[in-house]
Amino acid sequence: MFEPKAKKKPQIPAPTPITELMDQLPVVQGRSRPIRVLNRLTLVMSDSFHFRSTAPEYRCFDLLAVQPTTEKLFHAACMVYDIDIICVSVTERLPFFFKRAPVNGAIDRGVVFEVSYSAAIRDSTMRRYTIANAISLIECCKGKSVMVSSAAEKALELRGPYDVTNLSLLFGLSDKDCKEAVSSTCRSVLLHGETRKTASGIIYTVKSCSEASDQQEAPPQSETCEAPPSKKQKSSVTE
Repeated sequence: MFEPKAKKKPQIPAPTPITELMDQLPVVQGRSRPIRVLNRLTLVMSDSFHFRSTAPEYRCFDLLAVQPTTEKLFHAACMVYDIDIICVSVTERLPFFFKRAPVNGAIDRGVVFEVSYSAAIRDSTMRRYTIANAISLIECCKGKSVMVSSAAEKALELRGPYDVTNLSLLFGLSDKDCKEAVSSTCRSVLLHGETRKTASGIIYTVKSCSEASDQQEAPPQSETCEAPPSKKQKSSVTE
């Protein structure tokens, strides 16, 4: 999470390479391949110039998220900004109310709202803010496009997926929406982050190294390939 200063141009920090954080990635159970680690940038916005859609620094991050602090910035994040996630503050009372028009606009654009639960574990006051802000959001969006994450600062604040779904019931989510908040909605965020880098998913081409090497090493067709069966049959008839 990055909170720029109000009177200065924000200097976006570069993401830390995963090789500096850990030497070897753990292997996914049942797939025999290492897990995939993504970079994410979360901007706490208190002014409109804190987010620049054309900034080249954003290309280094796989996911872009903003946490607006005013109603005007929340409306811009829902309708204008090219982002993946809108974070809902859970440490204080929101200074504005959620309105259905911008929330539905964000849902139509594929933007997901994020509610974190770790603040509710740390302090009883933050727990009230977390539940109140989450209920206000879910009543407006009717449980659609909501993702529940940890935002944990310590390992003890992490909870399993079944505990998170049970905790999400306090936010006003239904049983179906609770499961989607920790599964399919999270996957849609990853897909939205990929399409954001590929012209809205219209064009996306990848040329593998093995395919390129096969094309270089393959000899001409006239030297190795035999004639098709139809040509063989014609030649035998003419003879």
